[in-house]
Amino acid sequence: MSPAYEVKEVLYEGYPALTLIDGGSELEATYAPGIGMIGCSLLHAGDELLGQRSGLARYEATGSTMGIPLLHPWANRLSQLSYAAAGRRVDLDPDSPLVRKDPNGLPIHGLVAASPYWQVIGADADPIAARLSARLEYGAHPEYLEGFPYPHELRIDVVLRAGAMAIRTVLTATGNLAVPLSFGYHPYFQLPNVSRDEWHVEIPATEHMLVDERMIPTGETEQGAIEPGVLGEREFDDAYTGLGERPLFVLAGGGRRIVVEFLGGYPYALVYTPDDQDVVSFEPMTAPPNALVSGQDLKLVPPGESRSAAFSIAVERA
Repeated sequence: MSPAYEVKEVLYEGYPALTLIDGGSELEATYAPGIGMIGCSLLHAGDELLGQRSGLARYEATGSTMGIPLLHPWANRLSQLSYAAAGRRVDLDPDSPLVRKDPNGLPIHGLVAASPYWQVIGADADPIAARLSARLEYGAHPEYLEGFPYPHELRIDVVLRAGAMAIRTVLTATGNLAVPLSFGYHPYFQLPNVSRDEWHVEIPATEHMLVDERMIPTGETEQGAIEPGVLGEREFDDAYTGLGERPLFVLAGGGRRIVVEFLGGYPYALVYTPDDQDVVSFEPMTAPPNALVSGQDLKLVPPGESRSAAFSIAVERA
């Protein structure tokens, strides 16, 4: 009989990766540390629950997101190619290969997509869990500091236990400057062998953030709960707040429930259901989109201090 919890070195689409295994729950999570510490696979009873989209090679080459990518140092869009935060003005280089742009030419999803600089600092399993930890010394790389000149270190801790994966991210300000806090994640979920029209979704938000034609928040919100139910023809590309404490986002169908819980540090969420792809994204964010420009609810990490945020993904039999 194989151990309940294991960590294995594997190749995923030809890339070195680490797979965390929870044998008792038939759950396996695979991360590629050398490609941005991206969560590239989440198998449940052999079924893939993460949207693969264009795959890992495309993510490395262009930053086209898939799986569970980190968005840092900003989540989603900025309204322009410059911002001022923590006493500094920054002009992004529009020609930099690190600056990805949306169809409107706006910088999107930060600067560290597919970063090769992540270092694994721990990977082990014992009778209660499988674990993986990795670190990115952001301040050691001048090309990153050009677009976000605030020295810091990131650490991601992944713990797989009892049918759930917890992902904790810690930012430590390592220089003499405070560091703006506006990272997030963009996980893509899917339900194999179930028609998208039959997917059931639950979105525990009470405040919808209004946006302009470029999908940039205006600063205004509208109140209103989202009725749980079948996704059907409903489409979302919306930012929310008013999430309450430890909110639960749910995608269910075919006898399976994927439950995303914001454990702390993520007061904002974006929900994305593109009509041309069979995926749903529940995106945790430490700040609203465009916070580096607008300053809205933008928190700073003082020099020498750390801040963390965490969310979990549980898979249940419905």
